[in-house]
Amino acid sequence: MPSYDLVVAGAGIVGLAHALAAASRGLRVLVLERDARANSASVRNFGFVTITGQSEGATRDRALRSRDVWEEVAAAAGIVVHQRGAIVAALREEAMDVLAQFAMTPMGAGCSLLDPGQATKRMPAATRPVKGALWSPYELRVEAAEAIPALARWLAERHRVAFSWSTELHGVEGKVVRHSAGAVEADAVVIAPGAAIAGFAPELAQRVRARQCKLQMMRLAAPRFALPGVVMSDLSLVRYGGFAAQPAATALRARLGRECAAQLEHGVHLIVAQGSDGSLVVGDSHHYSEHADPFASEAVDALVLGELRALFDVAELRVLGRWNGYYPVAEVAPLISEELAPRVRLVTVTSGTGMSTAFAIGEETIGQLFG
Repeated sequence: MPSYDLVVAGAGIVGLAHALAAASRGLRVLVLERDARANSASVRNFGFVTITGQSEGATRDRALRSRDVWEEVAAAAGIVVHQRGAIVAALREEAMDVLAQFAMTPMGAGCSLLDPGQATKRMPAATRPVKGALWSPYELRVEAAEAIPALARWLAERHRVAFSWSTELHGVEGKVVRHSAGAVEADAVVIAPGAAIAGFAPELAQRVRARQCKLQMMRLAAPRFALPGVVMSDLSLVRYGGFAAQPAATALRARLGRECAAQLEHGVHLIVAQGSDGSLVVGDSHHYSEHADPFASEAVDALVLGELRALFDVAELRVLGRWNGYYPVAEVAPLISEELAPRVRLVTVTSGTGMSTAFAIGEETIGQLFG
């Protein structure tokens, strides 16, 4: 029977992060993936490694560490970093107050608070006057659908991680790991199920009230302008914990409640990222349910595009593609890390921050399992 130090079930970013952390220690690693390739949350997001605005404490610390790992991995694996930095544009005075307060905290260190003239200069394509903006130099963005396969290839080639695609984990009995293609022996197992928590641990899923969040996203044809970095705006300030914790967020939330009730109802906030071909990846929305449906709403897409048009003249841009993303949410956040049996750990990110924090989480888990 083949033998490994670690078996990882799931080849999304969380699974690959654990594989990297283990392989970097010289451990023998096997990754099982039930699909022919990573096909769920990890390849359907912005590829946006977000630092500024993350909740203070463990989440921000993990994001900072994960950003550093992304820098190392991208250079080694030939993964293109399409954008660096992020700009949060304030369309309302209350939003600018939030940014000003954030900039005064330790989390705002290294960020630049921009007045209206400076913000317009940084975003010359903006068609609506802004009250100002916050520029963060910390973020980076990869194309998720390209980066995740490239990361897997690099792990196989550089770190000799074994991959078994179209192979589903069936169970663990002691050191024996049974899967749809046979069985292997392993000293430890990490299950990275994404939103499919109930499929591996139904009692855990029930206990933490695991649900799914569905996102709607689009790709638009290249406009005639280039973005200075990933762009966000007012609605993001009440969704990201680091911003939402500022005292001025109360007044912003009240004004948004009056002016953007539909957007808030559908969890809409604006993120705009630009690829090397100039196309824009735009989103997103948030709908929560026990089992997220596969259907997209044109009305919700219109709300997202409305937020984009509040900043930029994109009336004539064509929608090149639409898709839904899914990630798990639960009463336990920002992640679940649960021991299902001795040396068998289930790990999933329940806050939508997998791309931003997974590498650090992988290092933590492997450190706990292997000392």
